[in-house]
Amino acid sequence: MKLLIVGGGPAGYFAAITAARNYPRHEVLLIEKNKQLLSKVRISGGGRCNVTHACFDPALLIKSYPRGGNELRGPFTRFQPTDTIKWFESKGVKLKTEEDGRMFPVTDQSETIVHCLQKTAQESGVEVKTECGLSKIASTKEGFLVDLSNGTQLMCRRILFSTGSHPKCYEMLKELGHKIVPLVPSLFTFNTPDSPLLELAGISSPDVKIYLPELKMEQSGPMLITHWGISGPAVLKLSAWAARELHAVEYQTKVTIDWLPQNNQDTLRQTLTQAKNLFKLKFVSTDSPVSIPKQLWKKIVEMTGISQEQRWNNLSNKHLQVVVEHLKSMTLNIKGKTTYKQEFVTSGGVDLKEVNFKTMESRIIPGIFFAGEVLNIDGITGGFNFQNAWTTGWIAGHSMGFVD
Repeated sequence: MKLLIVGGGPAGYFAAITAARNYPRHEVLLIEKNKQLLSKVRISGGGRCNVTHACFDPALLIKSYPRGGNELRGPFTRFQPTDTIKWFESKGVKLKTEEDGRMFPVTDQSETIVHCLQKTAQESGVEVKTECGLSKIASTKEGFLVDLSNGTQLMCRRILFSTGSHPKCYEMLKELGHKIVPLVPSLFTFNTPDSPLLELAGISSPDVKIYLPELKMEQSGPMLITHWGISGPAVLKLSAWAARELHAVEYQTKVTIDWLPQNNQDTLRQTLTQAKNLFKLKFVSTDSPVSIPKQLWKKIVEMTGISQEQRWNNLSNKHLQVVVEHLKSMTLNIKGKTTYKQEFVTSGGVDLKEVNFKTMESRIIPGIFFAGEVLNIDGITGGFNFQNAWTTGWIAGHSMGFVD
């Protein structure tokens, strides 16, 4: 029986290896339309490959998926980050955990993961063809008759789509009867071209809360000021959860920053009032009583209109309140987005209601399977999208070779 894997990314490779190892009598063919295989693995994590995340409770793990979390709960009880770690370690690749939970190979080289997958696929008997895409697919009584872009035609019993967000494959699936949820970007940074903070590019704050007041959505975490706007984990998480809403308003809305979410306005006001007695003759612009970067404090003081020569003991209650408001609710205008580094994730894809998550098989077309980003599943940054690829690829690989 021939099993066809369409797409040479992490989900496709993991499915191909799993199928070949569990069903050695079947032929497993993996095709990739590009010359290079595993391209996202190569660039992930700045070239280090963020393999997964150190979250080992499926109930908590699914909370990192704006779309698809509920559907992944069952699959994660079968193959989760613990299993990913064991799988790679069984192939001689050890992973390490960083402070934020992200996991990387101890070599800090994505090529370690690429080499492992390619070597294991070869040893398992997977046939790999590059510069070979899927041109046409037709369902028959025996399975599927497919035309490949290299001019060949073949019959296969089962097909796995692990094609990411490739539009041509979505068109084929629509023709076969599948519903495709429209694609929109996820995981991006916010452009704020008229922001007074742009001159502070490179300054980060370890714990902020950011709101999209018009969309009524928020997230917390570290934030980075860039020369085009704002970035960092808090922004990336918010962009993922609000991906469809931000697309609907064409990435034009307001964002409000709470620089000190651990303080409410009253406690912050008390802190600043105490500073008047503590710092007395010191300058407001240079002596900060709160835990934010000094350059950021100086800029906020400047934005309030307080003179650089203003001393703490002469600071009026009115000006003190203005500082409080800037620290708790600084509002910027979002005018566009920028892709996060080289990593590009989409929201949208094959409608999850049309997929059996026990097998990853289509409920519409028996014999068609799915894994990875081709589905309407996306996670926040931190290794969650790769974990989706490993899990769904593993389940699909186990299922597509099984014959009653």
